[in-house]
Amino acid sequence: MSESQVVPEGIDATQMSHARAYNYVLGGDVNYEIDRVGAGQVMALAPDLPVLGKAQRNFLLRVAEMCARQGIKQFLDIGAGIPTSPSVHDTVKAVHPDARVVYSDSDPIVLIHNNALMDADGVACIQADVRDPDGFFANPQVRALVNLDEPALVIFAGLFHLITDEEDPAGLVANYRDRLAPGSHLLISQFCTDTSDPGAKAKLEEISKYSAAPMCFRLKSEIERFFDGLEVLPPGVVNVQDWWSDEETPETMLQVVAGVGRKV
Repeated sequence: MSESQVVPEGIDATQMSHARAYNYVLGGDVNYEIDRVGAGQVMALAPDLPVLGKAQRNFLLRVAEMCARQGIKQFLDIGAGIPTSPSVHDTVKAVHPDARVVYSDSDPIVLIHNNALMDADGVACIQADVRDPDGFFANPQVRALVNLDEPALVIFAGLFHLITDEEDPAGLVANYRDRLAPGSHLLISQFCTDTSDPGAKAKLEEISKYSAAPMCFRLKSEIERFFDGLEVLPPGVVNVQDWWSDEETPETMLQVVAGVGRKV
C-alpha cells in the first residue's frame, strides 16, 4: 500500500496492526510503514517467520477443505485478517459451490478490504470482536447465512495470542462451541512458549506492546485446554508444521501450536 494513498477513515496508520503486519509477512501489500517496521524487527531476529506464517495459512486451508469434503457447508473465520489468495471461500466453494462463509475481524481495515475484494454469493465480512459471541451471532449477516442446527467449521487461526488470560480465551472457545451443532469442528492455532526461541519470543512480545493487542504466548498445556469438550483429531495439538505428515516444512524459531476439535 503506497504511503501516498489517503488513509481510509477510521484507520490509524500510526499504530501497528497485527492483521496488516501478518499480511506483510505473507507477502501482501495491504500494510503501512509502521506494520512493515514491526514485522521487519521480528524477522530480523527470526527470519523464518514467513515460513511459519505460510505453514499456518496452509494448515487453515487444508482443514477447511477437509471439512468441506466431509460435508460441512458453513465456515466462520473469526479474526480472519486481510484477504490472501487462495481464500477460505475459494477453497470450500471448489468443493461445495453453495458453501457459506462469514469472515469477521475487529480491525476496521479488514472490513474495508474484505468487502472490496469479496464479490461472491454466500460470503459476508463483518466487523466483530471474538470477545463478544452474542454480538457475532446476533449480526444480521450471520443470521442470514448460518444455521446453527447444521455443522460448521469455526476458525480461530492465530487469534488467541491476542487475547489476554483475563479475557478468558478458553471460556470464549466454550461459548462458541456450545452454540454449534454436533459434527462441527473448531480450528485453533496460537504462538506457543514451549518450543519458541526465547529471544525471538521476547522480541515479538516487546514489539507488540505498541500495538492495540500485545502478544500473549502460552504453554502447550494451556492451549490444549481450549479443546476441552471436543474430540481432538489426530495428530493432536502439535506444532503447525507437524499437522500434515505428508508435508515437509522446516522447524522455525517461533512456533505456533495448532489443533482441530470435533463436537460430538
